[in-house]
Amino acid sequence: MMKSTWMLVIAVLVLNGARTEGDSEPCAKIHTSSLVVPLGSPVTATCNIREDCLVGLGQAVDIEWRLGSERILSSPAANESNRVSRVVLSSFNYTRAALICCIRASSQVVTGVEIRAGYPPETPQNLSCQTNLTYPDTLNCIWDTGQQDTHLPTKYTLHTEMRDSRENHTYELPPEINHYSIPRTDFGLFSDMNIYVKAKNDLGEATSAHIVLEPVSAAKFDQPIIAKIGVQPKRLGCLKLTWSLSKQQSWIRYLAVNLEVQLKTAGSDQWSDPPIPFSQVKLSKPVVECCRLFHGTRYLAQIRVRYKQSPWSEWSSSKSGVTLETAPTGRLDSWMKVSRNRTSKKLNIQLFWKPSKLFCANGQNLSYVVLQQKSYGERWKMCSTSETCCSFQLSGRVRKVYLSAVNSAGKSPPTEIRVYQPKAHMTIMDVTAVPHDERSFLVQWTAEVISDLIGYVVEWKPLLKTDLSHIHFETVNKSQSSLIITGSFEPYKPYGISVYPRFKDGIGSPQTVNAYLRQKAPSVVPKIQIKKTWESHIEISWDEIPLEQRNGFIKGYKVFYWDENGPIKVVSADAEDRRVILTDLNTVSLYEACMMVSTFGGSLNGSTIYFKIKPFDAVTVVVSVTGVGVGLAMLIIFTVLICFSKDKKLKGHFWPVVPDPANSSIKRWSSESTQFTHPSWDEEPNLICLSHLSFLDLTTKLSKEEDDIWLNSSEDTSDLGESICGSPFMPSYSGSNSESVPYATVLLSYSCNGPISDEPHVYLRSESTQPLLETEGSFTPKCYQNGAIDEMPTKQCFFGPCDNDNPEIKEDPPIVWDDFPFLRALAMNKIESDSN
Repeated sequence: MMKSTWMLVIAVLVLNGARTEGDSEPCAKIHTSSLVVPLGSPVTATCNIREDCLVGLGQAVDIEWRLGSERILSSPAANESNRVSRVVLSSFNYTRAALICCIRASSQVVTGVEIRAGYPPETPQNLSCQTNLTYPDTLNCIWDTGQQDTHLPTKYTLHTEMRDSRENHTYELPPEINHYSIPRTDFGLFSDMNIYVKAKNDLGEATSAHIVLEPVSAAKFDQPIIAKIGVQPKRLGCLKLTWSLSKQQSWIRYLAVNLEVQLKTAGSDQWSDPPIPFSQVKLSKPVVECCRLFHGTRYLAQIRVRYKQSPWSEWSSSKSGVTLETAPTGRLDSWMKVSRNRTSKKLNIQLFWKPSKLFCANGQNLSYVVLQQKSYGERWKMCSTSETCCSFQLSGRVRKVYLSAVNSAGKSPPTEIRVYQPKAHMTIMDVTAVPHDERSFLVQWTAEVISDLIGYVVEWKPLLKTDLSHIHFETVNKSQSSLIITGSFEPYKPYGISVYPRFKDGIGSPQTVNAYLRQKAPSVVPKIQIKKTWESHIEISWDEIPLEQRNGFIKGYKVFYWDENGPIKVVSADAEDRRVILTDLNTVSLYEACMMVSTFGGSLNGSTIYFKIKPFDAVTVVVSVTGVGVGLAMLIIFTVLICFSKDKKLKGHFWPVVPDPANSSIKRWSSESTQFTHPSWDEEPNLICLSHLSFLDLTTKLSKEEDDIWLNSSEDTSDLGESICGSPFMPSYSGSNSESVPYATVLLSYSCNGPISDEPHVYLRSESTQPLLETEGSFTPKCYQNGAIDEMPTKQCFFGPCDNDNPEIKEDPPIVWDDFPFLRALAMNKIESDSN
């Protein structure tokens, strides 16, 4: 193209400059068949040089042709004389080129012409006109010029003819312009017009198809306005829309227009397709009603209008309205998880549900109720919630619960949910979950084929959220082994996906797998901690990365370490291991170490730490080991000496002498055997005498031996209460049963052979339930006084309740010693002591 332009300039200079002195005519002329030809057609040209221009060149002149920069050889037969030359181009394949005639001997350019080539214009297509009713009113027409480039300037003219009048208009457009706006003064809104377009260039012209239209029928209205959306009483599933046009177009109220309404439920992303059509809607009554909608549902509505076959207006702004409510209909899909309570016999229930394909909420404020039916017909509410999940406890005998949806208009028919005991069947053998696209997972599983298997439940939940409302589920039949689950999954967040087998009589044990929709490098790298140090190696460990910062599955850890001059060494650890040992270290160099943690989506390097191995001190270790050995040897020697020592005082500090009641009798116990405290090194132990009085004569037979359970017993109680020091009145007495339990114990504050103290004796009641006397009716004896001490005028209660209600002091009655054999022996012991 640049060459053609340059040659064109040369040709123009030649045409203007190749003239003789004092002559205004050029020295030569080129005659062609046409200066504009169809592209690829042949071209014929003749060059004629004036005779007076050849002065000084001689009679033999050789004429040469050039097309642009290309030399063209002319045919000898074509030379008619020295001054005339003809050339024939079989195919002109340039869109624009200069054809030059020159003299070869002197390379003098004599003359030249520019030849252009192209195509005739294509017929304009798709002519359309649209009326703009906003100020200023215009009729805008546009058409397609065609896909082929003509390579020639093409002019378009728009022609309009009014049918009601003979007023015609022609509008010439600049080249290559394919649209025009007719002013309001040149057309009438309700008058038909004939409109067409002509295209013309140097190779021809073409006319488009004619269109006839009424400008108002071609008008595109402004965006309409929805004034209000309401409902009519008892018109279920219907919405009434009141609308209007813009104020600038209010003058066409008497027209009837076509209208379309598109609806979508609140929260949905897709409008109804196709829209709801309305024909011949009068602008004087701009109200339409849409029916067959869901009950109690909020809808968003948009409208657009047109007149006859005019273009549709733009969609109006959205307006919302709610249809009348009715009770919910349809059933709910449910999923129940049952576990046994360890602290009680009840069952822990987690119930989840979602609307089925046939469920209709028919209301705005929807809630759910779970009921348990009692044996007498009454249903007991287990929970009521606006969520799609609920947890509660049930008795192990309950077999059914009922789930219903509730709104302000009523309650849905209850959905029966059977309560099955958890089963331990492990039919699911393997579960995998991989990303399917940006919003879903592909879950696949394999399972054993069991006769009572009826299907599967696929459950998924985000692991970083523990609330039950984030758990979702899908129920599939037993023939499926895969499922695509879709939801609001987030990248870099972990999700738990479980597959449960469903049986005729319960739910089996699940298989669970974790999955990420997309992974990347972890957000943090754990801090390295030095755990143990040896002479040439150390053990380092680190904490587990929190789940919310992993951003994927941990693939492994790598620890890099090096010194100032040595190479970089690498130690790897699996995802489960969080410790490595760095080996081949020396005590001279300062080491650096850093960790890299990797997931299947990337890796992240941590910060660098510095450490140095301390020299191993052998002397300190030897001293420490020697000290520990000496101490252990001394402990062993001391223990052996104590075990084999015959010194009772020494052994008594470590092993107190405790009598064995199973292999001894009370009368054989020495006073030393009752010393439960460690004896001193220098003093003899004090004797403490515990006297157990047992001077009971049980030789008398009871009159009703068969009625007394105690006399029917095979136990021998002849040694009850025998004194440790021996009885002073019955020295030869010996008990026959060493395991018998005394009735009472008298504690003396003086030894058996020492002086008698004036302090009163202390009596301790035994826990034995045997009767003291054959006439005793109760196991608790009555209160009695110490008859051996005359100085005590009041009663002392040791074995029974005291009667202190009567403040009056009475004279003590004479003691009948036969009724109290224990006290009788005590009194005799005191009398004998006084006589001595």
